[in-house]
Amino acid sequence: MNTTTIRCDICPRACRLKDGERGFCLVRVRHGSEVVLKPYAYNSGIALDPIEKKPLHHFLPGTSVLSLGTIGCNLACRFCQNWNISKKESHPEDRMQHTSAEEIVRMALEQGASSIAYTYNDPVTWFEYVLEIAELAREAGLASVAVSAGYATEKTRKLLFSAMDAANIDLKAFTDNFYRTMTSGRIQPVLDTIQYIANLPNTHLEITNLMIPGLNDSPEETRALSEWVFNNAGRDTPLHFSGFTPHYKLMHTPPTPTETLLRARDIARSVGLRYVYIGNRHSANGSNTHCPSCGALLIERDGYSIRRNRISEGKCPQCGCSISGTFSLAIGH
Repeated sequence: MNTTTIRCDICPRACRLKDGERGFCLVRVRHGSEVVLKPYAYNSGIALDPIEKKPLHHFLPGTSVLSLGTIGCNLACRFCQNWNISKKESHPEDRMQHTSAEEIVRMALEQGASSIAYTYNDPVTWFEYVLEIAELAREAGLASVAVSAGYATEKTRKLLFSAMDAANIDLKAFTDNFYRTMTSGRIQPVLDTIQYIANLPNTHLEITNLMIPGLNDSPEETRALSEWVFNNAGRDTPLHFSGFTPHYKLMHTPPTPTETLLRARDIARSVGLRYVYIGNRHSANGSNTHCPSCGALLIERDGYSIRRNRISEGKCPQCGCSISGTFSLAIGH
């Protein structure tokens, strides 16, 4: 019996697998001398969303995105909102929807989407399927968006995110202890992913921080996170502070007060970040985009809907300041 193992090189876990074994993510399987994605092109859900739901506030605002996900994940977040698909221990392909890359692109075009989002569960674990869709999407004039925790090796990071037109990376906290105890991961690979995307010339980056009361919401941690984003991703990188709602193994943790999110926004702005938003909570001004130069209201949002967008050719119509982001569709690197 052959008991030798080989390492999976998709994420920092580097799972050692015997023939036939699945990795931590449950979808990377050793088959002979290779580690392959199984199941391939089976979806747990497909839906048409506003792009603001990803959340992306500076990438094609007001447009629709076709969102899809599969199953499995390479982190083990105790607060996972999609644990029913990310933690599937069995893989009943016959109860999932098989959808080819061609079908995905056709659905996006038929439903009037401007982009396709790889979301619900982390696209790092199913990046081969993502890349197949993204290539066809680009040929059809559609953008590609990755919603990811960014827990990837250098190899996967380059393959996946260089093929994306936009990405929202979930920076779950700013301590390695949180990552170890709450996600069974580490923070440094995520920081490396953010820095890598920030330096890509054709991939728009936004960052989300889900604030969980008592775990990662202190003013000190918020300031440290914001300063790191300012110094490593740039002052124009949109940062979203999102409100926690009890999920999965944190059902007894209270929801995030709106006041905590507003305080976080003030802290992030005080260190120099120019576009800071709050999400998952209603706020009179928390999701609006203002000109960083003159303060003019540029995009007025109500939840995921846009009431008004005054940005013209990527600039503030009042003072002419250039606004960071992608505001018109021009696909092709």
